[in-house]
Amino acid sequence: RVIPDGVTYIGNDAFSLCKSLRSVVIPDSVTSLGSGAFRGCESLGSIVIPDGVTYIVDETFAYCKSLRSVVIPDGVTSIGDHAFWGCESLRSVVIPDGVTIIGSGAFLGCTSLTDIVIPDSVTLIGDSAFKGCYFPDIEHELISRFGEEIFEETF
Repeated sequence: RVIPDGVTYIGNDAFSLCKSLRSVVIPDSVTSLGSGAFRGCESLGSIVIPDGVTYIVDETFAYCKSLRSVVIPDGVTSIGDHAFWGCESLRSVVIPDGVTIIGSGAFLGCTSLTDIVIPDSVTLIGDSAFKGCYFPDIEHELISRFGEEIFEETF
């Protein structure tokens, strides 16, 4: 699926529950993704978020069960609540410098996620952000910086 050049906003739930959607090309003209824009796109394997996007809103990619990789651009400053909730095939994420907030449940249930880079710019990680994830090399550091709640279900 190709979204035409010139589109600047992909609305709330625009592709929600498009279970057979395997790939999508988002043009650089897009600067905003709505809540749940790709929620439940179970066959979506990878996504490149355009550089102009500065905020990944709540549940944008929730339950994209086949999503293995995502490129988060340098301009993103915040990852919303449950943004990648239930993306059980997601293996690795690099969160760019400049991100300051990772919302509650942002990566909840991403059970394959074992490799993550969290920059020093992150000052807040919400409860349950990484529930179900396993980071043996950095878990202690993350708990000391942000508290045990980021790995626990608290809602």
